Amino acid sequence: MANQIQYKCPSCGGPIVFSPGAQKLVCPFCETEYEVETLAGYNQELESSSAEDEMEWSEPVNHFTDADSENMCVFSCKSCGGQVIGDKTTAATTCPYCGNPMVLTGRLSGELKPDYVIPFKLDKQAAINALKSHLSGKKLLPKAFTDQNHIEEIKGIYVPFWLFNGTADANMLYRGTKVRSWTDSEFVYTETSFYSIERAGTLDFERIPADGSVKMADDLMDSLEPFDFSQAVPFETAYLSGYLADRYDVKPEDCSERINTRARTTTETIFHNTVHGYDSVSLTNSSVRMNNSKIFYTLYPVWLLTTKWNGNLYTFAMNGQSGKFVGDLPLDTGAMWKWRAIITLIAGAGAYLMMMFMNM
Repeated sequence: MANQIQYKCPSCGGPIVFSPGAQKLVCPFCETEYEVETLAGYNQELESSSAEDEMEWSEPVNHFTDADSENMCVFSCKSCGGQVIGDKTTAATTCPYCGNPMVLTGRLSGELKPDYVIPFKLDKQAAINALKSHLSGKKLLPKAFTDQNHIEEIKGIYVPFWLFNGTADANMLYRGTKVRSWTDSEFVYTETSFYSIERAGTLDFERIPADGSVKMADDLMDSLEPFDFSQAVPFETAYLSGYLADRYDVKPEDCSERINTRARTTTETIFHNTVHGYDSVSLTNSSVRMNNSKIFYTLYPVWLLTTKWNGNLYTFAMNGQSGKFVGDLPLDTGAMWKWRAIITLIAGAGAYLMMMFMNM
């Protein structure tokens, strides 16, 4: 039995049929007519651009040597489960995520070795000053919080990041329309012309970032960006001296879907911006294939303080390279109502004086 080819209307998406009288393909829904050769060419373009995405990423293969591992220790928090890495001189420490004590669990072994590290550019005193400045002048901040937030416990920690490089080969098919209207003495006419638009090309992506730590909130790390990768250097264990390194617990393959979405969205946006001169443009099909993919493991510097107050955790973080500072603060509800009452009284007094002035 021969296979029957079923075309769909580029205008409304409905199935179209051949009209012997008109010798054209006709859509029974929107009554648009198409030349057979034109629609056959469109169908071929549609098939060529409907291949599935191929966005696979290579796995990092660089591991710590025995000599590296001998000088590095793993600390674990029994409260929240967080794990950090320090050098062998690191004393007992507190968890940078929940503030509870951490215990030494053993030497580091079998871990992937970072390819790059951005060393700390700002010291602990700069982070303390930034936090004090962040707290200063906050009238609705509880005084007890500033007295109990353990500013001196702020820690320098290297946060793990996976950086994705690759070349995207993409094919995009769009449907464009041009609309022309005119009138005569009796009617208003509208003519809509449909166009098939194809775009193909390559885009190079460098260092698409993905946080490799469950404990580090993605929105917190997004708020600390950007980090200047031009200051990154090949990793050496010496850079960990005096600092902690968050032990990655998100594997690169677990980030791939998020990275693919970012790469695909960026590709479609850039290609779409090359289509001009139409009244409307819509994406019909897209295919993105990633080649020459590489993943780099990099450590970014962050000064971090997590402190407890009234049973809640508050996290403050500073970009250890640029000094950008972020953090949430508690609200003194008593002070808030006091200020609201004062504002209400001032507003009421102002309204009363205005009425008295108007009645004079």
